Parts: sequence; C-alpha cells; structure tokens
Amino acid sequence: MFRILFHSPEIPGNTGNAIRLAAVTGAELHLVEPLGFDLEDSKLRRAGLDYHDLAVLSVHKDLESALAVLSPKRVFAFTSDGEISYSDIHYEAGDVLLFGPESVGLAESVKHHPAVSARVRLPMLPARRSLNLANSASIVLYEAWRQHGFAGAGA
Repeated sequence: MFRILFHSPEIPGNTGNAIRLAAVTGAELHLVEPLGFDLEDSKLRRAGLDYHDLAVLSVHKDLESALAVLSPKRVFAFTSDGEISYSDIHYEAGDVLLFGPESVGLAESVKHHPAVSARVRLPMLPARRSLNLANSASIVLYEAWRQHGFAGAGA
C-alpha cells in the first residue's frame, strides 16, 4: 500500500525497526545505497526480530534506480525544513515516504529532486534537530494507514 524509502540509512537498528514496521503494516521498505551497515548486521537482525521474512525489502544502488522501480505518482520528502505538515496530507496508496540518513537528513539535491511532490515536516519543539528515523517513519506511515481505515488490519 505505502512505500517507505530510506536514502542512505546509517544505523542498523533503525532499519531493523523499519523492517518490523513494514512487516506489521504491509508497507514496502526500500533502501538506497550506500548503506552504513551490512544487511547481515546483528543489530539490524535483532531490531527486526523475526519479521525479516514477512517484510517486503528492496535495496537500490541509487535514487534514480529506486524511482525507476517504484514509478511513483507522489514522493514526499520528510525534512525539518519542510513546507507542509505530515498531518495535512491526504495520503494515497502507492505514495513514497522518503527519509534521509540519520546524521544529516536528506541532501538538498534529494529534497529538490524533480520526483519530489512536497517537502514535509513533522512538528517539533524549537531548537530540536530531528526525530529518530524509525520513529519518524512510524508516525507518518501510521497516519497514512489510519486515513485508509487501517486497511487489511485484523480486528
């Protein structure tokens, strides 16, 4: 239904948590290289628990390759300097939720890529740099899924 795209994630635990998130929500998780870890990293495996086989996970050599495979109608780039709040978007099935590396966020070239439909922010208190990557993806994904009545979820 929704697709999470991590551009150059650095911390294996965050990606492991995102694998688990994808498995429990039915979202796809796409990673753009370079990755700051090996996919066999024990921290990634531990954070993902036993959900690795239940998640749809793809790795792409660069952003262009990812976009070619995803062929998205809409890409939302999440950044602290976004112009619109995540809660003001009416999400559609197939939307790509793009997040940057933990240490620096999305590069300017990625935030302003022609495929990006909007630059989006999650509200935070002033003088705070960022939220955790996996937490940010969870907040946004659950809002998108909520808007669709948690389609496919059990009672």
